[in-house]
Amino acid sequence: MPNNDVFILAIESSCDDTAAAVLKNNKVLSNVVAGQKIHEEYGGVVPELASRAHQQNIVPVIDTALKKAKINKEQISAIAFTQGPGLMGSLLVGTSFAKSLAMALRIPLIAVNHMHAHILAHFIDEEGFDKPQFPFIALTISGGHTQIVRVHSFFDMEIIGETSDDAVGEAFDKSAKIMGLPYPGGPLIDKFAKEGNPKRFLFTKPKAPGLNFSFSGLKTQILYFIQKNVAENSNFIEENKADICASIQHTIIEILMEKLKMAVNETGLTQIAIGGGVSANSGIRTTLKEAERKYGWKTFIPKFEYTTDNAAMIGIVGYQKFLEQKFNDATVVSKARIEF
Repeated sequence: MPNNDVFILAIESSCDDTAAAVLKNNKVLSNVVAGQKIHEEYGGVVPELASRAHQQNIVPVIDTALKKAKINKEQISAIAFTQGPGLMGSLLVGTSFAKSLAMALRIPLIAVNHMHAHILAHFIDEEGFDKPQFPFIALTISGGHTQIVRVHSFFDMEIIGETSDDAVGEAFDKSAKIMGLPYPGGPLIDKFAKEGNPKRFLFTKPKAPGLNFSFSGLKTQILYFIQKNVAENSNFIEENKADICASIQHTIIEILMEKLKMAVNETGLTQIAIGGGVSANSGIRTTLKEAERKYGWKTFIPKFEYTTDNAAMIGIVGYQKFLEQKFNDATVVSKARIEF
């Protein structure tokens, strides 16, 4: 193999997925994710259980990633890991392993901001997927974050809008929970919405200043709506499931699109790149593609496996940092909250 190739081993453990990937330059050789089914019975992620599961999963996941990539550990150029944001117990497992392995192999250690990674996932070299040109607008939507970011370069990013309370992914999951759907409920709302009428039930869109978002009021509104109708008809949810899901999804997408249009008008940028777990939502993807035709935007949606938490996106940031020699020493620490 040519000496100028860079092999990055990437580790992601910010929440409840233990992930490892190997990148050769900006191309993914392997991308392995181990989920944690244990949280389903609790209706949400239990931090202590998540960190224990990471401890069980991290060695086999990394071993599988190296085997799938067909490289041995001596070929690794550097190790990239998620420093934050995330659950502290989960982050510590990935950080500790990354530090130890980098020290043992005597190779560079690279700390990665999880939110930067969602944005830079677009720069993974993947056939059939275009890369945005700087500067562009990034809409990062996940279970824990909702942000509009002006991206000037790989490491020059500015948050121009964010949620003041709940994230959009939480709005989807909590709405599903109110309806009695199992966790994680966001994908189920998307599934049932495809069969429903999005205009059947009207919900008021919360007002938030500027490019910021607010979803807590919508969540409360949905709760009262369900309670009121179930009190009148105990079968209300089952009889109207598709229409309820379609109406909730339609409202959330409208909120996102209104802020995106404002961001385009304010910045003059018409390249829109979305990332984060909620960008896997089919309704959001369809609406963005329609906006591309309607408004002349150029929209970028990463490959499905790079939208939810994964290590390939950590690896692409690691690769760019490697090129600029942005390394960390063993004193680097995990951070549940981290400066953008």
